[in-house]
Amino acid sequence: MDNRGNVKGIAARVAIWSARHRALAIIGWIAFVAATVLLSMQVATKDANYALAGHGDSGKADRIVEEAGFPEQPAGEMVLIQNRAGSDRVTAAGEATRALKATSGVTDVQAPIESPDGRSTLITFSISGDPETASERVGPALDAVAKVQTAHPDLFIAEAGDASGDKLIGDELEEGLTRLSLLSIPVTLGILLIAFGAVVAALLPVALAVMSVVAAIGLMAAASRLAPAVDETTHVMLLIGLAVGVDYCLFYIRRERDERRKGADPHRALMIAAQTSGRSIWISGLTVIVAMAGMFFTRDVTFVSFATGTILVVATAVLGSLTVLPALLSALGDRVDAIKIPGLYRRNSEGRVWNALLRVVLAKPLVSAVIAVAALGALAAPAMDLKTKGQGIQDVSADAPVVLAMVAIGEAFPSKTTPARVVVHGDDVKGEEFDQALAGFRSAVAASDGKLVEPIDVEVNPRGDVAVVSVGLSGKETDSTAIAALEMLRGEVVPDTFGRLSGTTANVTGATASSVDYNERLEQSLPWVFTFVLGLAFILLLVSFRSVVIAITGVVLNLFSVAAAYGMLVFVFQYGHFEEQLNFVSGGGITNWMPLFLFVILFGLSMDYHVFVVSRIREGHDRGLPIREAVREGIGSTAGVITSAALVMVAVFALFATLPLTATKELGVGLAAAVLLDATIIRAVLLPAVMALLGKANWWLPRGLRWLPEIAHEPPAAVTPPPVERELTRVS
Repeated sequence: MDNRGNVKGIAARVAIWSARHRALAIIGWIAFVAATVLLSMQVATKDANYALAGHGDSGKADRIVEEAGFPEQPAGEMVLIQNRAGSDRVTAAGEATRALKATSGVTDVQAPIESPDGRSTLITFSISGDPETASERVGPALDAVAKVQTAHPDLFIAEAGDASGDKLIGDELEEGLTRLSLLSIPVTLGILLIAFGAVVAALLPVALAVMSVVAAIGLMAAASRLAPAVDETTHVMLLIGLAVGVDYCLFYIRRERDERRKGADPHRALMIAAQTSGRSIWISGLTVIVAMAGMFFTRDVTFVSFATGTILVVATAVLGSLTVLPALLSALGDRVDAIKIPGLYRRNSEGRVWNALLRVVLAKPLVSAVIAVAALGALAAPAMDLKTKGQGIQDVSADAPVVLAMVAIGEAFPSKTTPARVVVHGDDVKGEEFDQALAGFRSAVAASDGKLVEPIDVEVNPRGDVAVVSVGLSGKETDSTAIAALEMLRGEVVPDTFGRLSGTTANVTGATASSVDYNERLEQSLPWVFTFVLGLAFILLLVSFRSVVIAITGVVLNLFSVAAAYGMLVFVFQYGHFEEQLNFVSGGGITNWMPLFLFVILFGLSMDYHVFVVSRIREGHDRGLPIREAVREGIGSTAGVITSAALVMVAVFALFATLPLTATKELGVGLAAAVLLDATIIRAVLLPAVMALLGKANWWLPRGLRWLPEIAHEPPAAVTPPPVERELTRVS
């Protein structure tokens, strides 16, 4: 008897092959993971060059400077000595200068300069050697400055700069990531032990998820040749890979166990899991990949790197779930429930609480829908006030001396921390014409009513064809004052001075300019990203369920979860609630790349639950159940696994909120909150209420689309496996 004739779908056919050749499937998976590790050892990951990755006017300026052949500058450091109680700074400045000159690794110590308000003194110096590794050598300078601060407690004396900032970020991140790595796997395993009540069943998803992340990181080394990687990509891959990998395995294992408990033989239980949960996994994975691919439309190095990394880790997790997992389940049989935990192991996986709630929702669907929409609307309301901001050192550890010093230096000496840089490019920037333009520029700065701040520094490359003119902007980085100053510089001062030079270009860059150009680029790409993600998600759902209504419902419900997540981010990080508990200081906005990234991530992850739940509802419909009964059975039977999967995701995402960077806190809180809402209010209340209200209309398909392929959702008919297969699936 040909078994394949009774089994439909790629997932089921792959499962049959894996069950028949389980040794080959298991060894092949291990070899695949090992090969990716060897690949990453042989092919180093190519890191993104931020100097070549900017946008707009600032991006042009950065690329000109990168290619101009300026000599490499050592890492610059600054010491701020500031009155906080009317004390004299002269003695402290002298002691700090002498201490720095006597410190190993310190070079080019400059004479102290005074701030315009007469309250601050600044000493600048450099750390000798390669600026990329200066953070490893800045320690003695920090110690020397700390000793001066101890000797003058009535003054504020602190160091900040390139090397000390990198050291702070590196130390804080290393500590946070170490804590994350120590907690994420044990926390995930603990949740799965409670969910399954058996050690072996709990270990399988964690092991496969970790192996998927390792393999994807190895593949990223090769992929970085086409899409250079940014530092945060590995963290994002761990975040998404662990959550998605565990969820996919959880869906598969739970369905196989449930079918065994209903009396199915091992082969049939595995085939049902493959044709139902397996099918949901690859559809969900494909939808997540489509959502991630939307980031390519930004043409931004960070988003392209995120897209590449997340696509690789999701694809690898899907591959492992559909290939090696069936082989392992076939080999283990009922031993997947080995080492049962007393009090936790349950024969029935249905959730009593969710079933009780579901009875209420289906009895009063309209009232339930209104309450759910009102609750989500209230959570999403703050999103109407969403503002974005660039990342700064204050997003690392707001109370660290290096951060306090950098912020204070920016206020007292704005031209020293985040100056605007006018990049003048022409055949000759050393002649009389350039000098006249520079004199006009100085006059315009002096007449700018304080919007542009002196001193003005000029640096010319050895070829004499590029000059970088630095000038301070009033305000703080990307606040309205700094942006107004930038607009004056770009719109009036530069065009009237350097812009009049023949045969030259004049572009403005710097932290403020780069942030403004970055935001403009994101605004331009948003319509393309949203259209691509929403459009393709709609098509995938339409083809999968042959229903326009189901596709529209899925898209709209996912948008609800995204909007609610935005609202909660604004409430917490923009308005500054829970600062003490989460250990951050609000910057008055959300990190500029966060809204777009959260949209694609959340939209993709929400499909996990939507596809899984609606597939079970469709199974009941295909068996002829009335819509409310199909909804009750579909959601009731998935309540336990959805709860477990959501808890895993929420726990992993919440751990990322413990990392020191504000951006990672936003990412962790936003994802955890959205997944929690998605698994509760949306899937347990709003989805069943809406489907109950729509009734038969849920499965509406226009006559013009009836050519779409039929995809069976019901479990396969009972089959008798071939002799070889019966032997493979025999259990003791």
